[in-house]
This record gives sequence, structure tokens and C-alpha cells, in this order.
Amino acid sequence: MKRFFALLLIIPAGLFAQQKGFVVTGSLKGLPEGSEVTLSDANNVQDTLARAVVTKNQFVLKGTVQEPNVFFLNLHGPQKKSFVFIGNENVTLSGDVAEMTNLQVKGSSIHDDYSNYAKQFNPLFEQLGALTQKINGTPNIQPGDSLLLQHQALIDLIIGKIDSYVDAHNASPVAPFLMVVTAQLDQDMASTERRFAKLKPAAQEGFYGKIIKERIDKSKIGQIGSQALEFTQADVDGKDVALSSFRGKYVLVDFWASWCKPCRMENPNVVENYNEFKGKNFTVLGVSLDREKESWLAAIKEDKLDWTHVSDLQFWNNAVARLYGIEGIPANLLIDPNGKVVARNLRGEGLKAKLRELLGSN
Repeated sequence: MKRFFALLLIIPAGLFAQQKGFVVTGSLKGLPEGSEVTLSDANNVQDTLARAVVTKNQFVLKGTVQEPNVFFLNLHGPQKKSFVFIGNENVTLSGDVAEMTNLQVKGSSIHDDYSNYAKQFNPLFEQLGALTQKINGTPNIQPGDSLLLQHQALIDLIIGKIDSYVDAHNASPVAPFLMVVTAQLDQDMASTERRFAKLKPAAQEGFYGKIIKERIDKSKIGQIGSQALEFTQADVDGKDVALSSFRGKYVLVDFWASWCKPCRMENPNVVENYNEFKGKNFTVLGVSLDREKESWLAAIKEDKLDWTHVSDLQFWNNAVARLYGIEGIPANLLIDPNGKVVARNLRGEGLKAKLRELLGSN
């Protein structure tokens, strides 16, 4: 499970090149005389796009951005900042330093779209983050627990609102931006592809659109019916294990980690199916996205995962996960004896049903 607060992180760069520069004229009550105001890349505060000195609560920032994006408006005197989503436009800012959440931004339809996005989604992200913390802090939580049901219901609500937002703002760069920052919530690439198709060409071809298109293309890797991509990674003893060494068997390539609570909750189901079908030409190959070997080994022992395990201990940069475009765990691929992918992301009763279909029941 990826950390849900990551949904609030801003992706750098932008979209839709303009012909002229931007002018941001600000008038904020409470700005110290002579203090500095800067506009910077929201993901790289060292990348300063413009700077100005405050005179009588006012400032003017001028510069050029290659494409519209979210930027930091940095008020260095009071040490405060705010987000603005702008391109090369004439924009005015007004308000009070003491109430930055009520900052008025005029002159940018893109920022209007961003404000609409923030108003709708930020409260939901906060709720989801708080609920996720509760789940992570609840020991021995089991499938069907009310917290998990609330969690899924909230995700479903957010996904529904994503669809509505994209429908209403399909020409705006904020629509693909929203799809990027919520990508972790919806692993259904068919839904992502459907939303992407609704975007206007300029939005599809912009920076955020390209991120989504790349994600869609990566999802085609390991599609059902395709030949599984070969990989080799070290096992718990440091010995290299190749996927091809399992040729001749059905193998469930299971992406998980000791720190991933949903993975640990799914492990008993994988164990049950392993024990039922291991005598029928079936096995499991665990690929861990752990960072610490001790935690990885302890979880294997505690959860009784009696199959082969590999990892490069590189967290989300695990080479196998990157090869297959894995963006959330738990995730898995079921590969047949000839090395072809026959199913993906089988969980709960779905895993047992598929194995019984292929291997028969006891």
C-alpha cells in the first residue's frame, strides 16, 4: 500500500506552452515592508522563477514558464507559502497574510480549475489519510472490518468524483493533474484509459497527459496472454533466482512487503492456496518491496510464507516491480507452465477460483 499522503505531493514541470510571460501582481495585507516574495517550482524550491521586493503590501512577479503548473508563492518575511496553478498569464493576488487559505487569485482560469479541485478533493484526501492511519494503527485487523469497509467506500467516492471532474474539465491541465495525483487509488487501468480518452488533445499531449499515457503503456506489460518478462533477483540467502527457473509450473509472482498491511492481511489467503495446490504443479515466488532485510525475513517467518522469496531491498525502486510497472501492492501475476500470464491481481476467493479452474479441486 502506498502512503496516501503522497496524493498531496505535487509533480514538477507543466503543460501547454504559451507565447508570453506571466505577470503576478499581489496585494496582501500584513506583508513586511522590504521583504522578499518568490515564485518557485513546487517540487524544487531551488528553482526560482521570479522574485520581487514588497512595497506597501504590494509586489509584482514577472517571468516565463514553459508550461502551466502548480507553483509555490513564497512569502519570505512571514515564512508562509501558497499554491498557484498558472501559466503565462496576467494574474492578481489579494488577501491577508494571516489567512492564506483565503487567498484570492484572479485572471487564471487554470487556477480556478485548481481551486475547484482543491475544494472538492483535499477534504477527502485528509479523511482518507486519517482513516489509513487508524487502519495502520489497528493490530490484527481482518478483512471485513468496518474500518476497511469505510476505507473502500471513501476510495469509491473519490473515484466517482474523479470521473465527474474529468468530464467537466476535460480541456483543463488540472484534469490530467488530478489523474496523476490520484493514480494510486485506482489500479483499474481500463478506467484510467477511459478517462484519458475523454481528455482534449492538448491535455493528453501535455506533461501530465504524457505521465498518464506512459502509465497506460506500462500497464500493457504483463497483460493476460502476454509472455512474462524474464527477471533475476537475489533470494534470502543472496543467491540469484530467475523467473525462468519455474518454467513448467504455474507460478504466482506475488509483490508484497513486510510494511504493507493489506499485503500482510492477504498473506493467509496466499498461504492457504499454496498449501492446497502446491502438489498440483503450483508454487509462489514472492517479490518484496522491503528496505530492511531483517523486517523482510521476520515477516516471512511470522506469516509462514514457505516459498521462494526475492528482493533487492530497494523499496518502490525494486527492479522487478519497475519492470512490470507495479505502482501499488499487494499485486500479483499468475504465470502458466509455458511462461504466459494467465491472470493478474487475484485476491481472496478470486485466487482460489482461478487455481481450481486451472488445476482442479481436491
